[in-house]
Amino acid sequence: MAHPNEELIERFYAAFARRDGATMAACYAPGARFSDPVFTSLRDDEPGAMWRMLTGRAKDLEVTLVEHQAADERGSAHWLADYTFSTGRRVHNDVRAEFRFEHGLIAGHQDSFSFYAWARQALGPAGLALGWTPMVRTKVRREARSGLDDFLAQARG
Repeated sequence: MAHPNEELIERFYAAFARRDGATMAACYAPGARFSDPVFTSLRDDEPGAMWRMLTGRAKDLEVTLVEHQAADERGSAHWLADYTFSTGRRVHNDVRAEFRFEHGLIAGHQDSFSFYAWARQALGPAGLALGWTPMVRTKVRREARSGLDDFLAQARG
């Protein structure tokens, strides 16, 4: 029988594959924290809002949970995402996730992937030439944060 937190990870990624951001958001504990190479230092309702925003915009997203494990307090996952970025370019992202759980929900979530590999695919020649630079990383982060702030403002009325 699977650990309840393994089932939580499965529910989270099954919702992601269905583009069900609301179910993904419900997997987070109050005060949860999330970070990845693009969306850094999200907290409270921001991680759930990010997933609602991303799944709401996705047209051809495919998510595959490759492997996962979890215990009472910690867990991990390896997952893949294939989608068309806003530039019209196809992206294959290979992601490792680390989780911290509290009371059967995700309290901490950190995704890791190669920003440069992502930038080469998502941004094309500019990503290939400059995707490794702090300037490009900062610009992408700023645009992502701005998009999330706009989404949050609309959601809050």
